[in-house]
Amino acid sequence: MQIYLDYSATTPTRAEAIALMQSVLTQQWGNPSSLHEWGQRATTIVEQARVQVAGLINAANPESIIFTSGGTEADNLAIVGVVRMQNVPQHIIISSVEHSAISEPANLLEKWGWEVTRLGVDNTGRVNPEHLKAALRHNTVLVSVIYGQSEIGTVQPIAELGKITQQHGALFHTDAVQAVGRLPIDVQQLPVDLLSLSSHKLYGPQGVGALYIRPGVQLSPLLNGGGQERGLRSGTQAVPIIAGFGVAAEIAAEELSIEIPRLMKLRDRLFAQLADVPGLIPTGDRENRLPHHVSFYLEQADGEKLSGKTLVRHLNLAGIGISAGAACHSGKLSPSPILLAMGYSTKAALGGIRLTLGRETTAADVDWTAMVLKQILQRLVPGELVIHH
Repeated sequence: MQIYLDYSATTPTRAEAIALMQSVLTQQWGNPSSLHEWGQRATTIVEQARVQVAGLINAANPESIIFTSGGTEADNLAIVGVVRMQNVPQHIIISSVEHSAISEPANLLEKWGWEVTRLGVDNTGRVNPEHLKAALRHNTVLVSVIYGQSEIGTVQPIAELGKITQQHGALFHTDAVQAVGRLPIDVQQLPVDLLSLSSHKLYGPQGVGALYIRPGVQLSPLLNGGGQERGLRSGTQAVPIIAGFGVAAEIAAEELSIEIPRLMKLRDRLFAQLADVPGLIPTGDRENRLPHHVSFYLEQADGEKLSGKTLVRHLNLAGIGISAGAACHSGKLSPSPILLAMGYSTKAALGGIRLTLGRETTAADVDWTAMVLKQILQRLVPGELVIHH
């Protein structure tokens, strides 16, 4: 029995996207920058995908979608693209629970002389809007706060944070890679200037993403060259995977109203089945949460015999794919920076696990996984974990 519960890492590519990509690869392989028939057919495919991706987030103007190589490049283009418009270093604000595609560029900015404020979070991983108000300065040019946290599932009060930022006169960016295609997002209603998304989190191919740029917002490009993507992302567009992204986005928009309640029901079922396991403590915000996301930390974690990684390995042997929060660098475990930012101890931050559900997940998968996880924990921590059935 094979059960994949790591949909926050990547999703299987939809059959519809694969079929379209094959057709483009074999029949529509022109360069969109070429003026002849072959080029024009490729252009049509790219622009169709732009309309489809814009539709998923209700962007009024499809030209506000800039295709990138993925969420990481979209995040970098947002952050670095904004700061490069300034003649002298200023101030930006991020949260302390950002994905590394935001936190690493922020570290780089500090080397360039920029000041970076990292907003703390509560023990559920949420930013307090009052803390953002207090952190804003006269020279704050950008605020970037993640929409849905990939490791703990917490959804931030983006509408409120965006409103505070825009009223102050700064630009607001959100890394919505985990949220787009899983939550309804309407950029006409949401006070965001820049929003990052990724194809392979919503059943499209890997290697393509997009940055939504509100009309009127000016950015400096990361890549300079032929001037594709309105001069903001030079390089020949990857037509086949852009096409796959487009069709995946369109289907995601159609399925959202059915898929959200289905996933929430399965998510809550898994939380309920594991609620009586001593030493397995839920993380993140239970109310403001991604619909497909379940996460815990192990109270008994020691980083050696028992860690999040240990559970990943044992579940993998049982045919179940999940992920851990702590990263392994050169054989040594380093604690999850997200759990540390939430106030957890170093020991606890080595014991984070994440189970994320998707289109293929069934109630039977959830029940089986809960049973197997309990058995593994009983074996790993004998005598200390008494599980009631």
